[in-house]
Amino acid sequence: MVVLAIAVPAAASSSQSDADVSPERMAELRAFLTQDCGSCHGLTRKGGLGSPLTPEAIADRSDEDLALTILHGVPGTPMPPWSALLTEAEVDAIVRMLRNGD
Repeated sequence: MVVLAIAVPAAASSSQSDADVSPERMAELRAFLTQDCGSCHGLTRKGGLGSPLTPEAIADRSDEDLALTILHGVPGTPMPPWSALLTEAEVDAIVRMLRNGD
């Protein structure tokens, strides 16, 4: 039980950065972005069932808004919450990938 109490705050900490995400995990996140996000948002992220996720399409959305959408999904739509599988540091890395068109 102590391990869970220690692990949960570390995973939910908003002060984490890419340094807290291993190179191996970054590669997994890139694959996640292509495969999982791409299954709805299009493999080129130009849209599909989900809205486009190109740098131009998300330019007017804040990083916080994008992160909250990824973490908590959009109720009443097919956009699922990913908070059970991704830490805030990982979501921040995904948002940066989206902004950079990676």
